[in-house]
Amino acid sequence: MTAGPPSHVDLLRGTLDLLILRTLLAGPSHGHAIAKHIQRTSEDLLQVETGSLYPALHRLEAKGWIAASWKLSVKGKRARFYRLTPLGRKQLTAEQSKWETFSRAMRLIVNPFTQEGQ
Repeated sequence: MTAGPPSHVDLLRGTLDLLILRTLLAGPSHGHAIAKHIQRTSEDLLQVETGSLYPALHRLEAKGWIAASWKLSVKGKRARFYRLTPLGRKQLTAEQSKWETFSRAMRLIVNPFTQEGQ
């Protein structure tokens, strides 16, 4: 039996914030580029829809974790570029720590007979 194409994975609540913050660590980017980066980096397993991405960007901006400004894109179109703020960098560290803890807990439950480090 051959495996079909990989299915897309639904994002857990709060995961999108971490993905956006992590993407912006590399530098300012507009919404479409953020979504494409997440898709490419996850080998097409994660796709962020516009209806999820832009509300998340507005929420992160309201919290002071990212800041936005209008600039011209590579294609010469006006676009809103988002960048990580110092507060966002702190939050990224906290979110990554929470994700690592959650990830470890899931590995322990899903693979109970696999010891870490063996």
